[in-house]
Amino acid sequence: MTRSVYVTGIDRGDGRQVVELGVMELLTRQVDRVGVFRPLVHDGPDRLFELLRARYRLTQDPATVYGLDYHEASALQAERGTDELVSVLVDRFHLVARDYDVVLVLGSDYAATQLPDELALNARLANEFGASVVPVVGGRRQSAESVLAETRNAYRAYDGLGCDVLAMVTNRVAREDRDEIAERLLGRLPVPCWVLPDDPALAAPTVAQIAHALDARVLLGDHSGLARDALNFVFGGAMLPNFLAALTPGSLVVTPGDRADLVIGALAAHSAGTPPIAGVLLTLDEVPREEILTLAARLAPGTPVLSVSGTSFPTAEHLFALEGKLNAATPRKAETALGLFERYVDTAELLGRVSAPSSDRVTPMMFEHQLLEQARSDRRRVVLPEGTEPRVLHAAEVLLRRGVCDLTLLGPVDQIRKRAADLGIDLGEARLIDPATSELRDAFAERYAGLRAHRGVTVELAHDVVSDVNYFGTLMVEEGLADGMVSGSVHSTAATIRPAFEIIKTRPGASIVSSVFFMCLADKVLVYGDCAVNPDPDAEQLADIAIQSAATAERFGVTPRIAMLSYSTGTSGSGADVDKVRAATALVRERRPDLSVEGPIQYDAAVEPTVAATKLPDSEVAGQATVLIFPDLNTGNNTYKAVQRSAGAIAVGPVLQGLRKPVNDLSRGALVSDIVNTVAITAIQAQSASPSETRSAFPSAFPSPSADQKASRP
Repeated sequence: MTRSVYVTGIDRGDGRQVVELGVMELLTRQVDRVGVFRPLVHDGPDRLFELLRARYRLTQDPATVYGLDYHEASALQAERGTDELVSVLVDRFHLVARDYDVVLVLGSDYAATQLPDELALNARLANEFGASVVPVVGGRRQSAESVLAETRNAYRAYDGLGCDVLAMVTNRVAREDRDEIAERLLGRLPVPCWVLPDDPALAAPTVAQIAHALDARVLLGDHSGLARDALNFVFGGAMLPNFLAALTPGSLVVTPGDRADLVIGALAAHSAGTPPIAGVLLTLDEVPREEILTLAARLAPGTPVLSVSGTSFPTAEHLFALEGKLNAATPRKAETALGLFERYVDTAELLGRVSAPSSDRVTPMMFEHQLLEQARSDRRRVVLPEGTEPRVLHAAEVLLRRGVCDLTLLGPVDQIRKRAADLGIDLGEARLIDPATSELRDAFAERYAGLRAHRGVTVELAHDVVSDVNYFGTLMVEEGLADGMVSGSVHSTAATIRPAFEIIKTRPGASIVSSVFFMCLADKVLVYGDCAVNPDPDAEQLADIAIQSAATAERFGVTPRIAMLSYSTGTSGSGADVDKVRAATALVRERRPDLSVEGPIQYDAAVEPTVAATKLPDSEVAGQATVLIFPDLNTGNNTYKAVQRSAGAIAVGPVLQGLRKPVNDLSRGALVSDIVNTVAITAIQAQSASPSETRSAFPSAFPSPSADQKASRP
């Protein structure tokens, strides 16, 4: 039977989209097929469903998502009664429920709906759908006492109407009241009650939303600039020195179009990062001269400059009435919302209370969710040497907003701040370090010279070497100032992993450093090794790669069944290449008799049960292999790319294995999502390290970065 979760409220303005998005995230971690149903809908686009469809790759026909629009529902209820309205909506719900394992139901929004007793209607629909309810209570601009009373009353209302209340969520409370409210609600209701503070970034409109609402002309600005949140409005009328003092991070400057001094002053301040602004809005339909706009574009590339025809006062009225909305065009707001939900809601407890059936399949999305959740469960520190690369900065923002790990970004600090400001990226509490000027450089040079003295490396030479971001980052990992490192989006594989070979070296018991890719297919995750590091491993090395890959697979929830691949299966072939694989298979069995391994075996016999039944009918691996070990780099690298491109698989990696501490390499074509996944994997690898491996050996010699190395908040 389909299990459904009905997210509803008691009034408008509760910001429940955060909860709806958070619940969807939880459901898609556990279940492959999740449907969405909104019983009542307004005319126009449904922004939240479009966000869910884009983010979770929903294939559901939008026509099945909705029951009735509010006008139809109101007319039907008036003419034929509530029972008939409910009957129609129940029928339409079941059309969705029959095709999905679980359905997320989005309750009515109490916004000019003309429906009497809307709370009771939501409660009845939930009961008729057989859905459990998560009521959301809005606490914005309310006292703690008022929020407490409304939360208790909301629970009694839904419980009294016969609903199965899973949990209560109180949202948008004043940040300073959040802990008190949570403490006073603890244990006062029969169900969990989680309290989320108000987050200005969620309520703030983006510059693009402002431009759309005001029908403004976009004079300057790119997509990243228009995606910035306008956290505040600063109205320019004063002289430039006083005006600059009023600027705040993320503010939208509103000024008459003939005040070129304020326009240039604001953009110059943004360029210097003191402070980074969201953009400039010009009123009176006045546009600065072409040379002013050219200078503005050079001062702050990508920063939006908009123009409207109205005066400042009616423009201000429009601006203060605007509120940010979650939609498919605001993916950064979605990350903020999920970070807020996951920080303040006990997601494990909530998921445990939802009796949705767990899926036997592991989809790419489920695997990615599991990575982030596992990394978040024991937060680690990861250093990113490529701190000025836009993809790395975007990934860093996602990781920080979701609370996946703590981050250090390397590079010229002013350049990192400026690039982040130009992209509208909030780096939160990330640490920023310039290896060239860091107080760690001298100590790192001595340490590196000591490690490489046998190669004739002096302290003077080492002083130059450790200014390289990859060497500096690797030394941070070695000395316990970071738990792992990820690089390679703009550096070669050699530049990324050579410092690790020189400084971190191999783990005891590992004779070789190798790699795997997690190949996320439509219904399962396979582990491919080695597709990135070793050109032509011998039998001993191949056996080590197989054992390492099995351990990596198990660490990430993939039960290892190892296939040692060759162009021949079983005893059907001979030759040096087949003999190498046969010898490697024997070594794996000798060293790790607990592992399931088969080889030599062809790829089709390894993964396809019908082929396996013919070629190796008695094998416990054939037809269901999960770890596939390629005989050489040529075969492995080409196969993973062929599967990635032809089968539409998501390839996560390469993930290095065999090092004492985790360092991972990125493809230079890596997408933001690839970087996020690789950082999460690195953090998970670091979780298995012993405390002695992560502690700095020289704490007094390696002080923490000073306050001025913390990232500013745009």
